[in-house]
Amino acid sequence: MNVVEVISSTLKEGRRLVKFLRFGKSDVKENYEASPFGLDSNPVKKTVALYTTTSSNGQSAIIGYVQTGRKAAAGEFRTYATDADGAEVFYTWIKNDGTYEIGGDADNAVRYSKLEDAFNELKADFNALVNDYNLHDHLVPQAPSGTTTSAVTVSQGSPSAADITPAKVDEVKIL
Repeated sequence: MNVVEVISSTLKEGRRLVKFLRFGKSDVKENYEASPFGLDSNPVKKTVALYTTTSSNGQSAIIGYVQTGRKAAAGEFRTYATDADGAEVFYTWIKNDGTYEIGGDADNAVRYSKLEDAFNELKADFNALVNDYNLHDHLVPQAPSGTTTSAVTVSQGSPSAADITPAKVDEVKIL
């Protein structure tokens, strides 16, 4: 087994082919990458990889990467993406306290169904108030005798047409 440095990687017939330096500038190799089922990631240039031969004649593979800057504590699972220079640009993190961070921890997700219930109750209360306002008698002050009066226009309230349905993300589900 050798520790090698990634030069580049490409996809060939749905498999990742990794080009790497093994024992110096003239020892450039290219092999398929082996990875856990269901994970698809692409190493950036200069990532340190583990290269090994197999028991099949002429078969070898990149079997993993030496990670630096790990952050997950015991029992946690973290995924992340980087730019081409290896700088982290986004992450997901299932933490051992039962929380799940998606890109950060600055805000909270919402339970849409509960939010929609509360919003619809508030909207119904507002519309009932508008209706009551529109139905009550609007008292208009009388002009003193001997003066001319101008017409007084009483405006009607408008019910709310607010809708939070476009805020719903059907592709993400929570508790």
